[in-house]
Amino acid sequence: MSSADQNRTYVESTIIMTTVRVVAPFAFTFGLFVMFHGAESAGGGFQGGVIVAAAVLLLAFAFGIESTRAWLEGPLARAAIAAGGAAFTVIGLGAVAANGAFLEYEAYNLEKTGVKYGIELVELGIGAIVSGVLVGLFFSLARGDFESINGSDADGQGGEQP
Repeated sequence: MSSADQNRTYVESTIIMTTVRVVAPFAFTFGLFVMFHGAESAGGGFQGGVIVAAAVLLLAFAFGIESTRAWLEGPLARAAIAAGGAAFTVIGLGAVAANGAFLEYEAYNLEKTGVKYGIELVELGIGAIVSGVLVGLFFSLARGDFESINGSDADGQGGEQP
């Protein structure tokens, strides 16, 4: 085995890649289901966002972090976070504009279905924020974008201590 093979952090596995190809769409769909189902029972935006992010991380582990980052690079994660925050804010402030409290869905006067759809849109926005942040944090950690708190070097030898 050459030294280049020993330093590889990604090992291609047909079994893992095939399993993730089958499981990831179901995990992503289940995450969306949990987001939308939060209006009626247990579940919601945070839980669904974590499941959606986990589906993306499955893809990263199966097909390589760098190739998944290249696929999602650019404004996609930031756009998801911004769109989720915008949806939450618009729905909340829309209720205030309709002489209600922030996120008081009854202020829209759309009966029970309006309340349900308002909750579902807020849950979808929260899910977009959570999944975007988790995927972004994962890729930042994988790249090594963060510095050590105690001032030690990346190799763990340590720097000057105060």
